[in-house]
Amino acid sequence: MNNKVGKDDFVQGFVPNHNHGSVDYTSMAGDHVHQCLDVTSPPIPTQDGGHIHFTEGYVMFENGHNHHYRAYSGPPIPVGNGMHVHYYDFYTSVDDGHQHHVKGVDHPAPGTK
Repeated sequence: MNNKVGKDDFVQGFVPNHNHGSVDYTSMAGDHVHQCLDVTSPPIPTQDGGHIHFTEGYVMFENGHNHHYRAYSGPPIPVGNGMHVHYYDFYTSVDDGHQHHVKGVDHPAPGTK
């Protein structure tokens, strides 16, 4: 029997050791934006029985600089078919005299919790 869960499998409940990816753009600041390509940590259990994810990285180099970020996601949001997403909302580091805002929803992962 195969106990592995793939990215296209629909699963009820919690799937351990999953992560999420996202592709987004920052807000405009200093007349430019940066692309933000991200992969989260595995799930971090929360006291309410749910989970969140940590992420850390750099936005793409643009306009002669980049920015660092560290953030936690919101709780899981079921999106149907045994999948869930997380909302994220954070600011980058201040570099070159400004910072950028990044917010959105990551790509779905298996599990409803």
